[in-house]
Amino acid sequence: MIKVLLVEDDPLISRMYLKVFTFEGFEVQLAENGQLGLDKLADFQPDIILLDVMMPVMNGLQMLERLKADPATKTIPVIMLTNLADANTAEDTASGGALRYIVKSTYDPSDIAAMVKDILGVQKEAS
Repeated sequence: MIKVLLVEDDPLISRMYLKVFTFEGFEVQLAENGQLGLDKLADFQPDIILLDVMMPVMNGLQMLERLKADPATKTIPVIMLTNLADANTAEDTASGGALRYIVKSTYDPSDIAAMVKDILGVQKEAS
C-alpha cells in the first residue's frame, strides 16, 4: 500500500484529499503544518509527501529544506501542492528538491492521486 503524508493546514482540503486517496487505496496521514509533518516521520515512513507551501508554524519551503537536509528523509519524493501560482516559489521548490509544483485549483484530487501512482511506479521500476 502506498503511504502518503499530506501536510496541509486547510481542514476542508485535507478531508477532500484524504477521502480520494483512501478510496484509491493509499494509506494517508495528515499534518496541519511543517513541524507536525516532520514529527509524523518518526513513526510513519511515507512513500511520498504532498506539501502545502503556506502554513503556520513551519511553512512548506522550510519543511522541504529540512527534509532534503536529513539523510533519513532526503530521498522521499515531495510534491508541492499549493494555491500559489508564483513562478519564483515554484523555482524555489524545484531547486530545493521537490519533484513537482502543482497549483491545487488546476487539478482534481483524483488527478493528483494518478500523478502519485505514476511517480512512484517510475521510481520503483528504476530501482
